Amino acid sequence: MSSRRLTAAEVSAYDTEGYLLLEGLISADVVDQLVEAMQSFVERSRSLKDSAPDILLGPGHSAQQPMLRRVPQTVAFHPLFEEFGLRGPLLDIVEDLIGPNIRFHHSKLNFKSPHGGEEIKWHQDIQFWPHSNYSPLTIGVYLTDVDEGMAPMGVFAGSHRGPISTLRDVDGNWTGSLSDREASMLEPSRLRWLCGPRGSVTIHNCRIVHGSRANLSDRIRPLLLHTYAPTDAIPLTRIMDPVRFGNVIVRGGPASHARFDAEPCPMPPDWGAGDYSSIFSTQQEKLG
Repeated sequence: MSSRRLTAAEVSAYDTEGYLLLEGLISADVVDQLVEAMQSFVERSRSLKDSAPDILLGPGHSAQQPMLRRVPQTVAFHPLFEEFGLRGPLLDIVEDLIGPNIRFHHSKLNFKSPHGGEEIKWHQDIQFWPHSNYSPLTIGVYLTDVDEGMAPMGVFAGSHRGPISTLRDVDGNWTGSLSDREASMLEPSRLRWLCGPRGSVTIHNCRIVHGSRANLSDRIRPLLLHTYAPTDAIPLTRIMDPVRFGNVIVRGGPASHARFDAEPCPMPPDWGAGDYSSIFSTQQEKLG
C-alpha cells in the first residue's frame, strides 16, 4: 500500500479548521479489497436475526435486504482491516498531524443503508471516549462514491476550537448529541459536507462538531473509520480494555509523561455496564 504525506498547507488547514478532505487518496485496488472484506460481513448478516459481536443490525434487516448499522472494531474481526488500520498508509498521515508516537484507539465500519440509513445528529467524539487532551483524531475512508444525496459527513469548520458539549439534556441524561440550543448556535456558513469519490479520506479532530443526514438514496454509504491518538493522550475510560488491539501502540513508543489539556473533558455514562452499542442506537432511542 503506497503512502502519502501531508503538505504544510494541509497540516495548517487541519489545525485551523479541524478537518481535512483528501479526495481519492486510497488506491482503487486497496478500496476493492476493503469492499470485498465489507461484503463478507454483509453476507454473514443474512443469517442473523439479532446483532452479533461483529455486526450491529439496523431496523428492517432481513436476509433479502440486509440493513447494517455497524461492524464495530473492524481490526479485530478481519485480517485485511487489521493490516490497513494498524500498519497501513493512514499512519503516515496521522504522524504528520499528531507526531511520531501513535496509539490506535478503535475502529468501526459505519453503514448508511439505502432508503433508510439513519441520521447522526450533531455531536463531538471525545465525550464518548475521553482522553487527557484533545489531540485524538479520526480518519474515515469512503468505500463508495459519496455525493450530497448519500448523507455525507458534515462538519462545522473551526468548531474544534469552540465550546465542548456534555452531550446531555437539561436533566443530565446522556443523549450523545448537542442540545437543540447548542445546535442553534452553530454558524451555518461554517458547515461543510464532505463529498468525494471512493477512496476519499476524511480527517476530523475529536472535538469538531459533525454529523450526517439520513441516507434516502438508493445506494449504500459505508464509511470505514479509525481513531488514533498520540501516546501522551491517555484514555480516561477502560472501554477498550476487552477489545483486541484496543489502545495498542502502532508507531513509535510510549510517552514518558501524560499531557493534560487545561479544559476538562465531560465524561460519558459507564460503558462498562454494557448499556452502549453505538451512536446509532443511542441517538435513535432519544429521537423515538
